[in-house]
Amino acid sequence: MLEKLNPFGPAYPATEISALYIYPVKSCRGIRLNSAQLTREGLDLDRKWMFVDAKNHHFQTIRQISEMTLIDTAIINAGANLEDEELVLSIHDTDVKISIPSRPTKQWLEEHTELDRVEIWGRNVDAYFYSAELSKPFCDFLKKDVRLVYKGPEKRTFRDTSVNFPDVAPILVASEESLAELNSRLAEKDEGEITYERFRGNIIVRNSPAQGPWSEDRWKTLRIGGLVSGTNVDIVARAARCLVPNVNPDTAVAHKKEPWTTLMSYRRVDPGITFKPCFGMLACPRTGGLLEVGMKVEVTEVMPEGTEHVYGKNFGKKL
Repeated sequence: MLEKLNPFGPAYPATEISALYIYPVKSCRGIRLNSAQLTREGLDLDRKWMFVDAKNHHFQTIRQISEMTLIDTAIINAGANLEDEELVLSIHDTDVKISIPSRPTKQWLEEHTELDRVEIWGRNVDAYFYSAELSKPFCDFLKKDVRLVYKGPEKRTFRDTSVNFPDVAPILVASEESLAELNSRLAEKDEGEITYERFRGNIIVRNSPAQGPWSEDRWKTLRIGGLVSGTNVDIVARAARCLVPNVNPDTAVAHKKEPWTTLMSYRRVDPGITFKPCFGMLACPRTGGLLEVGMKVEVTEVMPEGTEHVYGKNFGKKL
């Protein structure tokens, strides 16, 4: 069986991007966009910031503090002059709101931050620390002494690709049909629908009827946007899930079982990490380009018959 019918044609019928999301601050609320610039580091401004423990500088996520999902993010003053663009952080249902440059210059960082070390998934890297005063409203809200930090100049790499503060790969691709299939199983248990935000995906794809749910397990290469000007994306692994999707992003309340229990019942499909269920695919862009909702997506290559993605295999240098 030929897994790549020809070097120019798709392995499946073409589909499209149905949604784009960025999460400027790791584990805080994301932003849904109509278009986004894709770089080799991921979608522009995705996970450039994160909160760390003020004492040991260890990264903080919804895993430890579910209320982080109630910290909203927004980009304002976006336009031709990028120096005017700002990231706004606010706390849901409060008057707390701070604004900082979304693309701080070296001079601004030298004047308003301090370069120090942080730890993320066992890797020690540099980061710019904002003042304790700026972070104080979030300390009060989260009931923990935290500091907001911005990605430093030192490279953090995944498969020779520089990344910001994702858990693993630069981007996560998810399928509409797979989420719908999961929601159908939750409905059978009288549970409400969940959204992509639970899984913090970046590029949401509307599969063609010929593919169906979970066909992304076999994807190897995507082309987004057409043959001449399109962007090629390598699918490198399934995304293994923890309990974060159990947290309702609107309330920060964690469900005791779902969707974890349902996913564990049939999505422990990766031989590289059999103790966790999988949803979505980790991916690395080969090149950059502008992505837009509605843009064509082609699966140009799938895993050869008898092979599959294995989590952790060929990840390269540990993050």
